[in-house]
Amino acid sequence: MKKIIFAVPPEVHLLDINGPAHIFYEATELGAELELHFVSLDSKTEIKSSAGLYFSKLVEVKSISLKEDDILFIPGLEYHLISDTVFIESIRPFLDWVIIQYKRGVHICSVCTGSFILAETGLLDNRSATTHWKYFDKFSERFPKVTLEKNRLFTSAERISSSAGVSSGIDLSLFLVEKSYGTKLALDIAKEVVVYLRRSGLDPQLSIFLQYRNHLEQRIHNVQDYLINHISEACTADQLASQVHMSKRNLTRLFKKTTGITIGEYLDKLRIEKIIALLAEGNKVDYVANQVGLKSSNQVRTILKKYQGVLPAEVSSINK
Repeated sequence: MKKIIFAVPPEVHLLDINGPAHIFYEATELGAELELHFVSLDSKTEIKSSAGLYFSKLVEVKSISLKEDDILFIPGLEYHLISDTVFIESIRPFLDWVIIQYKRGVHICSVCTGSFILAETGLLDNRSATTHWKYFDKFSERFPKVTLEKNRLFTSAERISSSAGVSSGIDLSLFLVEKSYGTKLALDIAKEVVVYLRRSGLDPQLSIFLQYRNHLEQRIHNVQDYLINHISEACTADQLASQVHMSKRNLTRLFKKTTGITIGEYLDKLRIEKIIALLAEGNKVDYVANQVGLKSSNQVRTILKKYQGVLPAEVSSINK
């Protein structure tokens, strides 16, 4: 029976802990043999979250016995705590306990600013990690021995994982479920929790699915939604215009005015992000082309050339 342990620090961010916890709960509902445990960093049995909701009946962390391949999550918390040397010293016994668990074969994961606590153990030294984009500079200044990945949803290697925060903790959890129980279970869970397009660690923190959406023009939102949901189809401008009852000319003008880019540029960006994810999963180029509405592998290579300078090396190599 694998144990999934969630450390609950003071002023914990709710989604950082509840998101991953719900993914593993759904895994148990679909047959995975898992036990979920919620522990405090010390002897406290009740913790107030950053949103004011309380966690109660917590178990003292030292009372939990872990074994190889169990998973420990360290969620994010308010920055004023992790920047307080008094607080860091107060949780030193917990940090020492984390090091011991890692040596026993436990997989250690951080979400959002939980990376600061994980880095305090020294386990991230000479490794790659990520954290919330808002704290990149503070993290790099404080932990110069850690290679900070600034454009990743999560990193995972040698039983240490870190995620960018909030919803990326869900992405990391689905990745871990897939690693232990297979792709079908992970996809079934993603469907159950209504996660659109399960994301990989190679996806950027500011995804194209979120960019260019900070406007209030509902017709353009509808067009963007249509493109996302029909990315495997070859949509024409006339088809898009008919979806929002506009002329092709007016839609083209309004889209550029609203988002700052053309419909074609937006579609290219959608395709690039999906191509990177599909190639990273090991799919053949012809299959990838079909999934993003392109006619051939040559068209995939052509669109990748536009972004050659920003692609991961493993993806760029297909053009060579």
